[in-house]
Amino acid sequence: MIDEHAAAVLALLNAVVAPPRKVFDGRVDDGTDPRTNPYVLAYFDSSDPEFDFEANAWRFEMTATCHCVGGNAQAARQMADLARTALVAVRPTVAGRSCWPIIRESGMPPQRDESTGVLTMDQIDQYVLRSIPG
Repeated sequence: MIDEHAAAVLALLNAVVAPPRKVFDGRVDDGTDPRTNPYVLAYFDSSDPEFDFEANAWRFEMTATCHCVGGNAQAARQMADLARTALVAVRPTVAGRSCWPIIRESGMPPQRDESTGVLTMDQIDQYVLRSIPG
């Protein structure tokens, strides 16, 4: 079930992130330079389904962590803004499921990373998607 939900989130992100910017699922392509090609790196995690008594159904919950990376703070913020625009308050389509609007659960401002000898900035935001059979 997580793959279907992750695919829906990736489709939403890809709909607003235009080249030379990119969206990656769990791994950045070798040779990607965030100074010229800012990107969103998405990771997905799910909790065990729980019974939702109000909906009388099993509720699924998935967290999407978006690392929004660029060559400077402004580029990282711009990528984070694209991700937020793509996801917040959107009800994605997942076959056989009824989804709640996606919410932004937490985030942090851009952080410096010079571990590779090149400055990059990484802003991390977490989004939550919940669904029930439907």
